[in-house]
Amino acid sequence: MAVSFYTRVGKRALDLAIAVPAAAATAPVVAAAAAAVTATMGGSPFFVQERPGLHGRPFKLVKLRTMRDAVDARGVPLPDAERLTALGRALRASSIDELPQLWNVIVGDMSLVGPRPLLMKYLARYTPEQARRHDVKPGITGLAQVNGRNALSWEEKFRLDVWYVDHVDLLLDVSILGQTALKVLARSGISRAGHATTTEFTGPSSSSSSSSSSSPRAEAA
Repeated sequence: MAVSFYTRVGKRALDLAIAVPAAAATAPVVAAAAAAVTATMGGSPFFVQERPGLHGRPFKLVKLRTMRDAVDARGVPLPDAERLTALGRALRASSIDELPQLWNVIVGDMSLVGPRPLLMKYLARYTPEQARRHDVKPGITGLAQVNGRNALSWEEKFRLDVWYVDHVDLLLDVSILGQTALKVLARSGISRAGHATTTEFTGPSSSSSSSSSSSPRAEAA
């Protein structure tokens, strides 16, 4: 990633300028959704999980819960499709479940725009090229989210993540934020065909390339 005034100062300033008022404005929505989650699922309305941040350093990601803590007779969690509730589907489709991550942005763990923070166990599965996605802070939205979101393959997502790392600037971030708003309204790319949630990343595919020299499209569908 090329170091510039924007990456050193401007990006953080943009994060705070948007995240602070957005968190205040959406607080009633989060509160109402949290109450609905507790009423329908019980327990805490928030899902908190350790995820890799800048340079792979762990932080606590906060989201609204969308799944029940249901297990089978052996104590093994049921498939995502069976644990995902009707309310959870609505929260995911509207991206309301992501709103608590504005707090992660405010405290500096995340940025508004960047590669999505995935699971800690994935760190050992990346190729060196794919691991470069951690050269910037993870984001609430990113280039992959406006180019297909969970409808993309893992290789396609990582290619877009690395391209973003190499080309991050103000105009790109503003473009992605604008397109994200359109994607949320259109509710497109929420999940991959045939899956309630995204599939697990098990490692690089031998039949797919994880990088490309071509510039990805950053256009809203």
